[in-house]
Amino acid sequence: MSKYTIKLNQKRCISCKACEVHCKMKNRVPVGAKLGVLVSVGPIKKGSSPAILNMWMPCFHCAKPWCVAACPTGAMQRRDDGIVFVEQELCVGCKACIGACPWTIPQFNEETGTAIKCDLCRDRLDQGLVPACVNGCTAKALSFTGLNEASEKARKEYGTKQLMSKAKVAG
Repeated sequence: MSKYTIKLNQKRCISCKACEVHCKMKNRVPVGAKLGVLVSVGPIKKGSSPAILNMWMPCFHCAKPWCVAACPTGAMQRRDDGIVFVEQELCVGCKACIGACPWTIPQFNEETGTAIKCDLCRDRLDQGLVPACVNGCTAKALSFTGLNEASEKARKEYGTKQLMSKAKVAG
């Protein structure tokens, strides 16, 4: 896994897809391809009113990426920090990475004849900036953090909820 993660706050997301637009613009993604996708499901019943469930789906940056193993030229690579990326100069457009990924995250760029995929805007990260999708989120629903930070925060939130529910039962 990458040491980074992008988290979506369901309560803030308004399904505007600004995340997709900023990603496409920054990475010059051609029509038809997407490096990250906002998947909206619904309406679902939430309490007494309908709601939309949103999920941000960029690359998972697997610990043992199948796309990297499948690439015959070494174009698909994994950095020490876990970010999986395409070295464009080495890509011959064979699409082996696309077929190997169970989520078909790598996309084919018809204009260049090469594979493209989310690399968490590694050029921005290397400058101390957040990925374009996070930066462009109009509702500030996306956040970028270290994986350990996110896990720790989730554990604390879960623990707090458990304590509160036990306090209600006892009281």
